[in-house]
Amino acid sequence: MLSLLAALLLPAAQLPSVPAAPLAQALPSPQQAEPDALRNRDRPEDEIPLAPPSQPRRLIRLPYDMRPLPGQLDGVPVFNSNSPEVVRTEGILLSTFPNRGMRVPSAHLNYAFDGRFDIFSHHISRASATEEGRTLFHGILVYNPGPRPATVEILDAASYISRFEAPFRPLLPYIEDPNGTVFSGAGSRVVNDVLRNRRRGLWRTPMTLEPRQADMIANVPIPVGRITPSSNTRSTLVRLRSSAPVYLAAMAMFSPKTPDGRETIPPLRAWQVLLVNGDLSGPRDARPTPPGQNPPQFFYGRVAGVAIGSKWEATATDPGRETLGVPEPGQGIGYPIASLPRGTLGTGQSQSAAMVARYPDTAYQAHGNYGIHYDLTFPLENRSGRSKRVAVLLHTPLKEDRLAGGLGFFSPPEERVFYRGTVRVRYVNDQGQRQERFIHVVHHRGERGEPLVEVNLAPNERRSVRVDLIYPPDATPPQVLAVETLR
Repeated sequence: MLSLLAALLLPAAQLPSVPAAPLAQALPSPQQAEPDALRNRDRPEDEIPLAPPSQPRRLIRLPYDMRPLPGQLDGVPVFNSNSPEVVRTEGILLSTFPNRGMRVPSAHLNYAFDGRFDIFSHHISRASATEEGRTLFHGILVYNPGPRPATVEILDAASYISRFEAPFRPLLPYIEDPNGTVFSGAGSRVVNDVLRNRRRGLWRTPMTLEPRQADMIANVPIPVGRITPSSNTRSTLVRLRSSAPVYLAAMAMFSPKTPDGRETIPPLRAWQVLLVNGDLSGPRDARPTPPGQNPPQFFYGRVAGVAIGSKWEATATDPGRETLGVPEPGQGIGYPIASLPRGTLGTGQSQSAAMVARYPDTAYQAHGNYGIHYDLTFPLENRSGRSKRVAVLLHTPLKEDRLAGGLGFFSPPEERVFYRGTVRVRYVNDQGQRQERFIHVVHHRGERGEPLVEVNLAPNERRSVRVDLIYPPDATPPQVLAVETLR
């Protein structure tokens, strides 16, 4: 039987034909140090700042009954590639291939995906004033090591770059978005599409891989343009299913050039050679702080490996009850979203996905849960003898582990944007009509959210509100989903 190494380096005549193509064919058509460890370094908060506050910023504490989010992440594995975030050198971003026969064994994590799995990647290409603005390509290669054909089906998928396809732009805090046309940044647009179960772009599905055959799931550019300094971010989120075990690798390669200097798309053969002979791409991000340590300067690290958990589905009820009793007027019940160590908001609950394979200099957990689908149902019940006006909200409070006096907010909020993404709400309104609304939300650090939905509950009335979102790459955790009684 052919070895993995031999199969990947078969003579070009025996490989699927993927000739180098002009780069123009791949270009898009117009269409606090601690938090910084989880932030996208291409985010343009300095380009579209809020107006300076006309009064001193005040810290406000809201008394909240903070509860751990019920349920847990499912068991779907996620190919999670986010290190290095800023890619300067060619190489391997994440490989789950076996390491036998590879020139750099430590660059391969030996994990096969079988059945349902996800791909999440988020990387930045950057050119300084002294560098050539050469196009960086992001390739995701899949390989069938088995003796029988493997079918890989792409269920939902989107991949965008922040410049040209999904520019960062100032938006109102809440915008109704029934058609999926509202976004700010690549991460915001990606989760908007996948939340709607879309497959946007030239995704081949199903892909049938013969025994010991490799192919490209994605081979896409991250152009920086001719004007330097410049940078560009590509966010990718794919939901897949495979009929047999397959290995994956995400890599970075600068566009090959023809003798006359034209840039071209890297062919499959070039990606295979890079996989077998390449080392990890650089520069490497800051090493994470080991679990159990609590130094003054704490680093979560960037994620590169296999995380477990694609979806968190839960129903929020009171202990021992089938419903959630709405609070008294002026009070609220909160559940953390994407909580993490040092940011559990008084619940003691870290929702960070566990890593079953990772590189030693990358995050110990998938902090931030980027690309994870949160699907939460609130079976609200008014147990009082009078009507109540109840709201479900999304907040972006200050990241704290222990709460002293309630959730912390700033008035006015900080200038830095900490959340950009789409939230879907499904409920029955006061007229008895079923509603499904998509709302694009932009929050700054320490911002108290506006109601996503409001309902009037009569005495002893029960009504469910379902809220779901895919946690966007351009967000900084944690957030809070809350139920408040307005009056």
